[in-house]
Amino acid sequence: MLKITIIRNNISYLSFKSNLSIFKIFSLEDIRKVYPNFDSRRLIEWQQKGYLVKLINKWYLFSDIPVTENLLFRISNSLYHPSYLSLESALAFHRLIPEAVYSQQAVTTLKSKVYETPVGSFRYRRMKPELFFGYQVLHLEGLPVLMADREKAILDYLYFRAGKTTEAELESLRLNFYELLQTLDRQKLEQYMAVFANPTLERRVQILYKLLSHADAT
Repeated sequence: MLKITIIRNNISYLSFKSNLSIFKIFSLEDIRKVYPNFDSRRLIEWQQKGYLVKLINKWYLFSDIPVTENLLFRISNSLYHPSYLSLESALAFHRLIPEAVYSQQAVTTLKSKVYETPVGSFRYRRMKPELFFGYQVLHLEGLPVLMADREKAILDYLYFRAGKTTEAELESLRLNFYELLQTLDRQKLEQYMAVFANPTLERRVQILYKLLSHADAT
């Protein structure tokens, strides 16, 4: 029994990477599913050699894997669970806003949280469990990613906006009205909005509709 333990603890990095690279981002729990007796001190050694990047406690990334936008999406889903990408991240993904998003934005049923990591910032906004819907599982570069659909991303964004929302404020968001006119499913948006049962959100959506009608007339 002792001999087996020694063999497992002296695993080579190449063997470790071969077995864990499918995860791209992986946790200590993932490691121990493959190597039940893994010595976590090896992770410190491999970080010092530049093989691994520690994102937050117990979450790691291979340092030679390119950090693409899709991988950042997967990291967002993984670091804080349950969560799905929404708000500016989902709006940008659906080509509804033009700006690059410098931190990944997500919603969760847990408390609000921010993680600053070596590969970027990950922000989570708390949402009531009954409003945690309207997302889909996408497969991007072979990675499963939970992403709000465009209608839910819009509602989440308007729901979390503080203060009074005016036409000028919505216009400042620089929404891609042409894309919205082509792709927005108003019936789905209305169905989602009914679940929120929030008069302020409904007023904000009416402002959005008004802006869309102006864009349609041009």
